[in-house]
Amino acid sequence: MTQINREWAISKLRGYIEAASITYVPDGPNTIGFWTYKLDKPKAEVQAATQIIEQVLDRTLPGWRTAEWTEPKRQPFWREREAAHRAIAQLEAEQELADNLGSGAPQLDASTLHPWVWGSVQGLWSSGHYRQAVGVAAVAVNAHSQAKLGRKDLSESKLLGDAFSLKDPEPGKPRLRLPPKEDSDTWRSRHDGAAAFARGVYAAIRNPIAHEAGDELDENEALEQLAAFSILARWIDTATVEKTP
Repeated sequence: MTQINREWAISKLRGYIEAASITYVPDGPNTIGFWTYKLDKPKAEVQAATQIIEQVLDRTLPGWRTAEWTEPKRQPFWREREAAHRAIAQLEAEQELADNLGSGAPQLDASTLHPWVWGSVQGLWSSGHYRQAVGVAAVAVNAHSQAKLGRKDLSESKLLGDAFSLKDPEPGKPRLRLPPKEDSDTWRSRHDGAAAFARGVYAAIRNPIAHEAGDELDENEALEQLAAFSILARWIDTATVEKTP
């Protein structure tokens, strides 16, 4: 289930309170006890608004239909208005807590990304060049990979696909071996996955940035993309290079 849009819900609730507003009607001349309240808007209009707001209240204030609240006399739609006021107060409190305390979900600190990634893009990031920063990070990971493997004949996905290959190393074609070195399905899967991951980030992230004009990336989206290259960088950095004797 998607998270409720608090601002939208508060706006709808306030709109309902206005739509279902009432006016006190005092006793008529020479009468006692005939006072009442009347809706300010046509009843059909209020009923239509109530049909919608009930769904908002069901999500924001479960149990409102049967809550033991003191019922004011002679006030139409009193329960819906009472619930709307209470729901607004609760939603505003939740928003304030989220704004000031955060959601409680873990957050990614860019400074904890692999140095090959974050170290190459700090200046661009601080100036808001997120798309360019992701492209530079991809270039940096490739450059470090070439240096570690001693190869400049291949680059990016081709280089890393070859490096993580399970084939034995060949002259001029060293391999990257993730620890621990063992002959197991898990070990082989890690290398197959690393090769596929490298092809994926360069094909789906690096290539569009390098070859297509595009709008500036949203900061969160760019950070996710940097994190993808950081994962790849850590694998490459921790791997040992296996060469032919």
